[in-house]
Amino acid sequence: VQLQASGGGLVQSGGSLRLSCTASGFTLDRYAIGWFRQAPGEEHKGVSYIGTRAGSTYYVDSVKGRFSISRDNAKNTVYLHMNSLKPEDTAVYYCAIRIHPFSDYDLELDEYAYWGQGTQVTVSS
Repeated sequence: VQLQASGGGLVQSGGSLRLSCTASGFTLDRYAIGWFRQAPGEEHKGVSYIGTRAGSTYYVDSVKGRFSISRDNAKNTVYLHMNSLKPEDTAVYYCAIRIHPFSDYDLELDEYAYWGQGTQVTVSS
C-alpha cells in the first residue's frame, strides 16, 4: 500500500496548481483521503478531506473558497485543486488514508496512515 502525491511546483502568488494523489496496490474509492501540508519548522496540518460519500468534503478555513478536492475513480486519483495561491501556502503537501474515522474532526492527524512521499509547493510573492 503506497500513496504518491505529485503536481507541486513553483508558482507566483495568485496562481494555481493541481495536486494528485495516486495509489498503487489498492483502489482509493473505498477510502476517505486527507490532504495535509508541512511548512518548514512546522508540524503537519490538515488542509482538506474527501469522504467516500458524494459531497463529503471539508476544508480548513485558510483554504476555503480557494482549494477544492475531488476524486476521479476511473484514474484512481484524488485531486487537490489550488487557486489564488498565497505565499503562506508554501509547504510540502501530503495525502494519506483515514483509517480510524472516530473523531468528529475529519483531519485528525492520528487517524491517518499510509503517508506517501509529499510534493513541494512554493508560492512566490
